[in-house]
Amino acid sequence: MTNPELKEFLDEKVELYNNPNFIESDPIQIPHQFSLKEDIEIAGFLSATIAWGNRKMIINNSKKMMDLMGNSPYDFVMSHSENDLEKLENFVHRTFNGGDFSTFIKGLNHIYKNHHGLEAVFSKNIEENSMQNSISEFKKIFFEIKHQSRTQKHISDPVNNSAAKRINMFLRWMVRDDKKGVDFGIWKTIPTSVLSCPLDVHSGNVARKLELLTRKQNDAKALSELDTNLRILDKNDPVKYDFALFGLGVFEKF
Repeated sequence: MTNPELKEFLDEKVELYNNPNFIESDPIQIPHQFSLKEDIEIAGFLSATIAWGNRKMIINNSKKMMDLMGNSPYDFVMSHSENDLEKLENFVHRTFNGGDFSTFIKGLNHIYKNHHGLEAVFSKNIEENSMQNSISEFKKIFFEIKHQSRTQKHISDPVNNSAAKRINMFLRWMVRDDKKGVDFGIWKTIPTSVLSCPLDVHSGNVARKLELLTRKQNDAKALSELDTNLRILDKNDPVKYDFALFGLGVFEKF
């Protein structure tokens, strides 16, 4: 395919999948339960954090997280007691356990109390066409609180060559204003042009078949290559193609 043909093909797939029907089978449905900005952010961040494995299980366990926080995530983060955190002890999603959940609540509290919230932290350290340095710095700030070292693995670090799929997905949700009612677009301080595609097995395989990606591993270097090629197709909103790559891989078995 030539670039114009590829763009036309992928733009059609974006139109097909970037609509409200997408929500019902995706973890983005969790933050869609809320209207307060901070509730949306926290629900989105926690749901994205556990977004690996079976999608039905991800959604069910994300709902469980919200239930454990009384379905008021921001209020819970800001005013929880130690007794409240004890109720999280039995939570488990794959390798993310109750102790990790409690640490994440404390990390979020630290972000909102001392750093003006998630958007403010992610808005710093943005480089041209890249949020990767910003993600790495966010991780440092998040774990300034007392924590077990094992919990750090639940936030990826692009500086350590991670594609940081889940955080890039979360950033897409918060920043991208798709006018279709899927992504929220509630963060106005970060341009859509700097977002990266959430790179996973599905999107990576499709990208290779379409020759948007040559690197074999789904790591930070592969993400950089994919981002460069997607920006050729749309420099202002390259991450919209996540809908096309994901839809082709998961729903069409491309």
